[in-house]
Amino acid sequence: MSLLEVRAPLDDLVDALPEGRVLTDADTTGRYVHDEAEWAPAGAPLAVVRARSTAEVQAVVRWCLANAVPLVPRGAGTGLSGGANALDGCIVLSLEAMDAVLEVNAAEHLAVVQPGVVNDALRARCAQEGLWYPPDPASSPWSTIGGNVSTNAGGLCCVKYGVTGDYVLALEVVNGLGEVVRLGRRTAKGVAGYDLTHLVVGAEGTLGVVTEVTVRLRPARSPEATVAGYFSSAVDAGRAVAAIAAAGVRPSALELLDKHCLKAVDDWKNLGLSMDAEVVLLGRSDAPGAAGDAEAAQMLACFTAAGATWAAQSTDQAEADALFEARRLAYPALERLGPLLTEDVCVPVAALPEMLRRIEATSLVHDTRIANIAHAGDGNLHPLIITTPGDDAARARAQLAFDQIIADALDLGGTVTGEHGVGLLKMAGLAQELGPEVVAMHRAVKRALDPHGILNPGKVVA
Repeated sequence: MSLLEVRAPLDDLVDALPEGRVLTDADTTGRYVHDEAEWAPAGAPLAVVRARSTAEVQAVVRWCLANAVPLVPRGAGTGLSGGANALDGCIVLSLEAMDAVLEVNAAEHLAVVQPGVVNDALRARCAQEGLWYPPDPASSPWSTIGGNVSTNAGGLCCVKYGVTGDYVLALEVVNGLGEVVRLGRRTAKGVAGYDLTHLVVGAEGTLGVVTEVTVRLRPARSPEATVAGYFSSAVDAGRAVAAIAAAGVRPSALELLDKHCLKAVDDWKNLGLSMDAEVVLLGRSDAPGAAGDAEAAQMLACFTAAGATWAAQSTDQAEADALFEARRLAYPALERLGPLLTEDVCVPVAALPEMLRRIEATSLVHDTRIANIAHAGDGNLHPLIITTPGDDAARARAQLAFDQIIADALDLGGTVTGEHGVGLLKMAGLAQELGPEVVAMHRAVKRALDPHGILNPGKVVA
C-alpha cells in the first residue's frame, strides 16, 4: 500500500477519535519523531496520535492493523537508544497524556498508574502514604513509567533495590491483534502460567502497547548517609567499587562521575562542584541508625584502600544532595557540548576496574573524548562519547569507540545494555551477545505476539 493510499483512510482514524488527537502538521509532529539518541535514525511519520485512554489506544492499533501501517509507541521521548524513533509512514502513538495515578493502595503496597505518569510524580504521590517506589533512573524528573517499563529502566537505587521489572506486578496491554489483555496479578504471590508480564517488560513496545501498570511499593526508608571519595584515576575508583562488593556491603547508591561530567554540570548550573579529582565516587547507605554509619565507614575504608586522594562522610545534607543532583544532570550538561553517543554496558562488578581501563585505552586509540558516569555499584557504565558538531572524522572515530566498548563489555562477561534498551543503536551488539539461536527465539516470540508485524518494527531484533 502506498503512502498516498494510506492518507485517504487516515480520515477514518481522525473520525474514530476525539477532536485534536491526530496530528499531521510537520511543525507539530516534529518533536515526536525521535528520542534523545541523537545518532539513531528517524523517519517521517504519517501522523502522531496523542491518546488519552485504553479505548483510544485500541482504536489506533486496530486502524494500523486494518491499513498495514507500523505503530511506534512513545512516552516522554527521554530514551537513549532510538527505541521510540519514528519510521517513514508510521503512526507515532504518544502516551504522555495518559498520566493519571489511578490508585495507591497502602494496605497492599501497590499503585496502579497510566503509562504517561512521570516517575517522580509517582514517587511523590506514594510518599503521601508513607510508601516508596524504588526505580529511579537519572531521568526520573522527566521519564514516564510506561517508558521505564518499556526499557526495564534501572537507576541510582537499583544496586540495592533492583530495576523496574522487579516492581511490575501487572500490566494492561493492547496486543498485536488489537485486543485489550491483562497480564499478571495484584497478589503478592502468583505463578500461574507463563510470565507474560515480564516478557512485555523491556520489550520496547515490540510486543504490545502498555496502557496501565500495577507496581509494587515499599515502605518509606530511613534518611541516607552519604560518602564521597576523590580518585586520580577511574581504575582506582573501579577497584574501590569492587572492594565494596567483595566486603558484602550493599549501598543504596554507588555512583561514579569523572571530571568531564562535573565540569559540564558546574559550567551549566554553577553549583560550585569543581574539585581537584579525576573521578568522584558517591556512595549512600539507607540502613537505619548505627548500621548506616557502619556501612558508610566500610565504604570509606574501601575508598582509602583503593587509593582515594580524599574521602569523607558528608555532614552537610545540602552538599550531599548537590553531588547527587550533579549526577542526574550529567547527561543534559554534557549534551550541551555537542552530539553524544551514549553507551550503557554492564559488566560483573569484579570486572569494573578492567572495563574502566579499557574505556580509557579506547579513548586514546580512537582519539575520542569519553566522559564516564556510572551506576558503579552494579557495574552499569555509561561512557558518553562527545564529538564536535559537523566533524565527520570525529563521528567516525566515535562510532569505532562505541563498537569497541561493546566488544570489551562482552569479552568481560557483560551485556550491551543495562537499562537503556536496545532500540536501534544496540541491535548489532544484541546479536553478538545472544547468538543466532537465541535471536531466532526472540523473532519467534515477536511473530507470535505481533503476527502482522506492526508493533515498533525494525527495533530490538529485526
